[in-house]
Amino acid sequence: MQKKLIDLSGVSKHYTSGQWDVRALDSVTLRIAAREFVAVTGDSGSGKSTLMNMLGCLDMPTQGSYLLDGQPVSKLSDDALSAIRNQKIGFIFQGFNLIPTLSALENVELPLMYRGVAREKRRRMAMECLEKVGLSARIRHRPAQLSGGQQQRVAIARAIAGSPPILLADEPTGNLDSKSGMDVLDLLKNLWREGNTIILITHDQKIAAGAQRVIRVHDGRIVEDRENGGEGN
Repeated sequence: MQKKLIDLSGVSKHYTSGQWDVRALDSVTLRIAAREFVAVTGDSGSGKSTLMNMLGCLDMPTQGSYLLDGQPVSKLSDDALSAIRNQKIGFIFQGFNLIPTLSALENVELPLMYRGVAREKRRRMAMECLEKVGLSARIRHRPAQLSGGQQQRVAIARAIAGSPPILLADEPTGNLDSKSGMDVLDLLKNLWREGNTIILITHDQKIAAGAQRVIRVHDGRIVEDRENGGEGN
């Protein structure tokens, strides 16, 4: 049996807006095992972004519990949560979030520098990650000198640099053309086959169809949770 990596039980997230109590998440129970490839889909306002923030330890539940690799994250301090995010989760964003004044290599090195990895070691690790995403010939290029697809590959290399067990990708193909988007999906599939747990937030059903498991969120609730089978489509 695969190790349970993520365990949400009865998780709700409420916001107060004027006189209204908005339930962004409503009694969500979700379990994700290590080495799963899960796509989370839903319309705008469905709650999928709130769920992503919860899974990424960027927000805490109003009610319910969240165990990440056995740890009750809602009881951790801000510093401990920051350490969890740094060690266990690699984030990939729609907008790439690269530093424009740094080269591809320096962008990938940055989180390793924050971890205190020695210069030579972090440079070697960053080079290996850029090679893995097919950008070994672009290491000196700055983001403005790269296509959107190449920038997202740099962002993926940065996310995997510290070998986190979970990759959390928030609309990673949203700013890309269809071909570049499918290339990014193929790269995520390869990382999954290598043993990473992938959680992909997307509104694109074609991208979601490439995942092993698809979860659909509506009005803050999980309304569908199905296996795609095999390695997706």
